[in-house]
Amino acid sequence: MMRSLYSGVSGLKVHQTKMDVIGNNISNVNTVGFKASSVTFADVLYQKSSPATGPNADAGSAGQNAMQIGLGSTVSSIMTSVSINGGSQRTDNPFDLMIEGDGFFVVNNGSGNLFTKAGSFTVDAAGTLCNADGYAVMGWQVDRNNETQTVADTVSPLKIMAPENMYSSPEATEAVYFSGNIDSADTSFDSTTGKLTAFSFFDNLGRSYTVNLRLTQDADDQTLYNVAVTDIVDSTGTSILSTFDETNNTYVANAGLSLTVGTEQYTFDINQDTGEITTTNSFLLKFDGSSGKFSYVNFDENVDLDANEYPSINFTLATTDTSGNPFPVGGIDVDFSSLTMFANSGSTSIAYTKGALDGTKAGRTSGNMTGCSVDGNGLIYGVYDNGVSRLLGQVVVAQFANASGLEAVGGSLFATTQNSGEFDGIGKTVAEAGGSFNTGVLEMSNVDLATEFTNMITTQRGFQANSRIITTSDTLLEELINLKR
Repeated sequence: MMRSLYSGVSGLKVHQTKMDVIGNNISNVNTVGFKASSVTFADVLYQKSSPATGPNADAGSAGQNAMQIGLGSTVSSIMTSVSINGGSQRTDNPFDLMIEGDGFFVVNNGSGNLFTKAGSFTVDAAGTLCNADGYAVMGWQVDRNNETQTVADTVSPLKIMAPENMYSSPEATEAVYFSGNIDSADTSFDSTTGKLTAFSFFDNLGRSYTVNLRLTQDADDQTLYNVAVTDIVDSTGTSILSTFDETNNTYVANAGLSLTVGTEQYTFDINQDTGEITTTNSFLLKFDGSSGKFSYVNFDENVDLDANEYPSINFTLATTDTSGNPFPVGGIDVDFSSLTMFANSGSTSIAYTKGALDGTKAGRTSGNMTGCSVDGNGLIYGVYDNGVSRLLGQVVVAQFANASGLEAVGGSLFATTQNSGEFDGIGKTVAEAGGSFNTGVLEMSNVDLATEFTNMITTQRGFQANSRIITTSDTLLEELINLKR
């Protein structure tokens, strides 16, 4: 039997295999994260008709090359082009991620880690970040000792919308500062009610309260202002300094609450019929009459203090409630050093800002999650309606010494093999892998249709040529058989 017949058969087989790969590539031209494959051929064993001989000087003969007849072709490799990125498709979904670089997302279905380039993710009913097939996206968790960073540890499912992440805890206000200008010519300071202002704060539970203040100008010194607390009300406008006794139909002081301003504990008189609150306690604001700048806050006008040492005064609320003191421990430092006393045609403008001058200690109410975002390094942040942005976890990537050695298992997923290198179980940040994340973008298939159609043409011609080997060899055999006729 002619050897060319079997060479032709082997050629048909390898070209059919190549066509199968091309067909799979083209069918996945729009598959997210798909990586195209390519086929290479190699020749197979050779049969020697005559071995090679060397030159013989004694006999005067030259050397001869070996005479070999090949026995066809075989598939030497099917390579996956994992290092070539596909095109970008914008989705604006905050959980759609594209890896710029060689890393792979790590996902897990409960039986082991798999790897993918397809970053189309969503959140399941338990709040876990996962892909459409239910594989949990793996990453690093937030450091319990430092909520601003993650811990590089064994990867675990990112439960970004777990119940404990759906809200942001409140923080008590620890500082407030006043700013603006007090005009000594403002006639409202001469009235019986004085100039009314206020500041609000959050307690440890995130509840909001407002401290009402009244400013009056000293009759003898226009640079000196008396500040008195007129009431403290909750978010509904109800005073917390007094309560209504339904038994006697009278207003009485809240015996379980105390207010200390600076070093003085305040006492309040409650009008039993109207609930109006008055206090004999107050403190002083002093300004420099020549420069208009703030001097100090104190209780004694005869003591000249340095504004750098006494720019503020502390308000401390406390309660005897057995559930604990909900108000800020250590009180609220109220800073008046940003106030001035410049002439302004009799107009005064005073405002307050929660927090210290450096922007810290403002406190906040509790908040509910309104959304999530992922930055270029895979850090996932929860956004809350109280203005807080909170770190929830980090998406990390796996990197392999030979990514082409990974085994495709379907669903745009890959598994490790002996020739790909092992995953260490920890992974690395995408920046450490030499890349970054594009948020709201998906990596499309890296199939190049121009290349695939060209390969299809050459494959078709190769298959056609090999079929001709078989038909021509058959003709030769037919002629041989016909010799006996």
